[in-house]
Amino acid sequence: MHGLVNRSIQCFLGDTYGADLWAAVAAKAGAPVEGFEAMLRYDDALTCDLIQAATLRLGKPRAALLEDLGAYLVTREPLRRLMRFGGVDYTEFLLSLEDLQGRGLMALPDLDLPELGLESGAAGRFTLTVTAAQPGWGAVFAGMLRAMADDYGALALIEHVAPPVDHETTGAGQTGPGQPAPVRLGPQAAAQEWVTVELLEARFASGRRFDLAAMTTGA
Repeated sequence: MHGLVNRSIQCFLGDTYGADLWAAVAAKAGAPVEGFEAMLRYDDALTCDLIQAATLRLGKPRAALLEDLGAYLVTREPLRRLMRFGGVDYTEFLLSLEDLQGRGLMALPDLDLPELGLESGAAGRFTLTVTAAQPGWGAVFAGMLRAMADDYGALALIEHVAPPVDHETTGAGQTGPGQPAPVRLGPQAAAQEWVTVELLEARFASGRRFDLAAMTTGA
């Protein structure tokens, strides 16, 4: 796993729950308490152990913790700007999500971002398909989309849908978001999850200030 991912988990846990919680989680997972180098790579198993240790320590479901992580990430201004660059309103932002992987790779070519696919339906309904080497990214994106709805001032119902995960066997099987099939993850398997969005009101509130010129000029 890219060190930036592990570093983000470290910052999320430390900023949200305190240094003592991070130290306890790191010790349980066998991670360096001093933290991760953002540009190095680490074993994927260590990232899974970090999340598992955090859920046990906090007594929180894994998906809920990952959604909180996603919401936290878009409070970081560099990522927020990358996301807001996708559109002037929440609908345009959603429609730009398929390009997010490419935009991220332009900045960090070795960052393993999930593949995103968006289907739009009637009455402001969208389904985001998240395909990644490891399960959990769907929950992260659900948290990000909730936070970005607030950022844009939109009112939306957002739900994360993930199939059951069997870590014991290799191979993968997915259906649509209505009837998820078990996913069996091996070293080369892909995990597929979904995030459904029902946009109730695009301009529900004023949203947060965003100046695109500041991004393009480096201000």
